[in-house]
Amino acid sequence: MSLIIRKGTVYDPLNGVNGEKMDIFIEKGKVVEETKGKEIDASGLIVLPGGVDIHTHIAGSKVNIGRLLRPEDHRKDPVSKTKISRSGCGYSVPTTFTTGYRYAEMGYTTAMEAAAAPLTARHTHDELNDIPIIDKGGYILTGNNHFILKYIEEKDLEKLKNFIAWLLRTTKGYAVKIVNAGGIENWKWGGDVNSIDDKVKNYDVTPRDIMVNLAKANDELKLPHSVHVHTNKLGKLGNYENTIKTIEAIKDRIHITHIQYSSYAGDSWANFASGAVEVAKIIDKRTNMTCDMGQILFDDTTTMTADGPFQHRMYKISKNKWFNADVEMETGAGVVPYTYKKKNHVNAVQWAIGLEIALLIKDPWKICLTTDHPNGGPFYGYPMILSWLMNKKARDRVLKSIHPAASSKTSLGTLDKEFSLYEAAIITRATAAKALGLKRKGNLAVGSDADLAIYDIKEGDIEHAFSKSKYTIKGGKIVVKDGKVVQSTQGKTFWVNAGGEIPEDVKEAFPKYYTVTFENYPVLEKCLLRGEMIECG
Repeated sequence: MSLIIRKGTVYDPLNGVNGEKMDIFIEKGKVVEETKGKEIDASGLIVLPGGVDIHTHIAGSKVNIGRLLRPEDHRKDPVSKTKISRSGCGYSVPTTFTTGYRYAEMGYTTAMEAAAAPLTARHTHDELNDIPIIDKGGYILTGNNHFILKYIEEKDLEKLKNFIAWLLRTTKGYAVKIVNAGGIENWKWGGDVNSIDDKVKNYDVTPRDIMVNLAKANDELKLPHSVHVHTNKLGKLGNYENTIKTIEAIKDRIHITHIQYSSYAGDSWANFASGAVEVAKIIDKRTNMTCDMGQILFDDTTTMTADGPFQHRMYKISKNKWFNADVEMETGAGVVPYTYKKKNHVNAVQWAIGLEIALLIKDPWKICLTTDHPNGGPFYGYPMILSWLMNKKARDRVLKSIHPAASSKTSLGTLDKEFSLYEAAIITRATAAKALGLKRKGNLAVGSDADLAIYDIKEGDIEHAFSKSKYTIKGGKIVVKDGKVVQSTQGKTFWVNAGGEIPEDVKEAFPKYYTVTFENYPVLEKCLLRGEMIECG
């Protein structure tokens, strides 16, 4: 299908286009110089590249556990079947088809599953295959993997690189994910780590060793994305200091995820406060770093993470249901329902910290908009977050309605900055695409994927406009019109091939320690309905 988007006001930061009225030509799923075909009159409308979510939890074993654990979540927001779309349910943990539809309705066309255990990668890809319309990929958990800890302890960088490359190719993963490095291994023995220099039980390594060596291996392999780091001490009082130490320790490329949860000051919950000013300063100094917000919403949600000790703390605080898992030699996970409340002083400060750090970081190319879906709240809260970032009056209204600690314990009320549409396009599209190394995403240059969104914001209602796109075009096809899905297509799954030969000791360990055979461990290319391999280098 050939399309021409006529006279839209285009924001394309990766190509320096800032509110220019221009035509976009589309042919065979790509942006082209010129073509003939169906025309869409975008006069008075905003045209952006399709949204790119750098960190979300939408597929895999822990997501499915979240669905099983919360039948009450299914009833909250059911979706009816139409002639085009399937029925679905789930508010904070929607079903696979509903996930794809909701992203597309917001104008998002790419979303990356942020934490996949290698052993359950087949299940993760089954669910990714089931999610319609959007392109996707998965980050593979590595920071507590037995073989990685072993090779770091032995100071064998070559074996480490070979294992990482083999693991990504075998699981059809996209990036190296680190969650509470060493802390999950200690959690298997009832413990955790309290600094980046604590010892990991049964291994002569520290979290610092794990993160530094994985970042070095990642960059020597020339993987498209940096190491994707969930810091130690996540959610703990005073953890902003640990976050700064982590950023200072890793000299190679790094992405710190859901940084709101890693920017806490105070030594008791009574004096819980923001460390965002200090964290923003260190981020501003770095030239090879990105992060994402992890913004919370005042809502009922389902927290889920590979950080088992964090989830146990959530369980003790909330007294809600709790699920804990140990994934053999690789990682763990936990799931706990949670409700963020406006009048809770901790929740109010958390809400302010996410916005505060996004507004404090001077360079919008260093931060992406996320909620750590569903941990901070559902991803379809992004339009609301944009309204707060783009309008000081909107966020001040919330600030006045919540616990006063949000004003007294953070600097949010003093910040006058308002994001422009250009900056909004950076944090929802361009930064993520650039950080992920997805060169055909997040931009509208000739040759890029024809993924774009058209919005009507004539009335100035940012939240409403970004909640339901006027048009979403995916791969050159109109998939959403006037906020409703009109065509359900199959997106691609990206994975990385960095070569790598499996060390012999891995094969030897499988029959001793794994519940599957070595031959049944890999995810085959044919398991991906539309897999696209990304070469490294």
